[in-house]
Amino acid sequence: MLRPRPEWRPDRADELWSVVRVLRRSDEKKPLNHFLPGSSVFSFGTAGCNLACRFCQNWDMSKSREFDTLTAWAGPEEIAAAAERYGCPSVAYTYNDPVIFHEYAIDTAKACHMRGIKSVAVSAGYVCPKQRAEFYSHMDAANIDLKAFSEAFYWKFTGAHLEPVLDTLRYVKHETSVWLEVTNLLIPGLNDSEKEIEEMSQWVVENLGPDVPMHFTAFHPAWRMLDRPPTPPETVKQARRIALGNGVRYAYTGNIHDPEGGSTYCHNCGQRLIERVGYSLGEWNLTADGKCNACQTPCAGVF
Repeated sequence: MLRPRPEWRPDRADELWSVVRVLRRSDEKKPLNHFLPGSSVFSFGTAGCNLACRFCQNWDMSKSREFDTLTAWAGPEEIAAAAERYGCPSVAYTYNDPVIFHEYAIDTAKACHMRGIKSVAVSAGYVCPKQRAEFYSHMDAANIDLKAFSEAFYWKFTGAHLEPVLDTLRYVKHETSVWLEVTNLLIPGLNDSEKEIEEMSQWVVENLGPDVPMHFTAFHPAWRMLDRPPTPPETVKQARRIALGNGVRYAYTGNIHDPEGGSTYCHNCGQRLIERVGYSLGEWNLTADGKCNACQTPCAGVF
């Protein structure tokens, strides 16, 4: 049973901001480079996770019980009101997997939609079909973490399985209107071989299509995987090159300094459409309706 919660007042948005572990970041941080690029997103998470990733990069939240009672008063309306106050056109359910706070996320999405605010899921995609259908019927965009392209990796290092994640990716792409992007965290010696990246990116093109962006990000030692070194930048850049070579139109690097790998390019004429340096935007060569201003080719996404 939830404890009685304090009365909500608009001036409590700052309190909500500090207590619920929320951040006003750009959508590029999720990463979602093709969903309202450059806009602010109101991000929050709870505690716990349904996977047991030994390399968890958000372990301080996903493995923590510290924030367990916060939903007792940080209700859906409060979050929606705070996002509106801070001028965020979207709210992200992130840091830990939103499928474990299924009802809370859906109620928050409903409250956000009443205010014209979009909902973004950052998830590992490990969820049963029935709950998946209900959850994604309330989402507007998703970044799903494809942790590897090996069942052995999934079972040994996450306690989960690969096929349900692939099934979720296919479902979101083909059976919903949710904008989809995919992230792969490259861990040296475990899931970063050129062969695995070849197979993964080929699967994405064949099953999801060439317009689904792929993000390859660098690992740093964390949680129970402190024995692995950080991912060399060249490994991340090579993964991007492989994906592009296999027909992925929008492939990105992350967690390294790489303005080229972080920027968006027209797949037809090669012009840089959106320049990114870190999470900051520079040159912008998209028309108001999301087309390359040089050749008028549409850029896939929500603009």
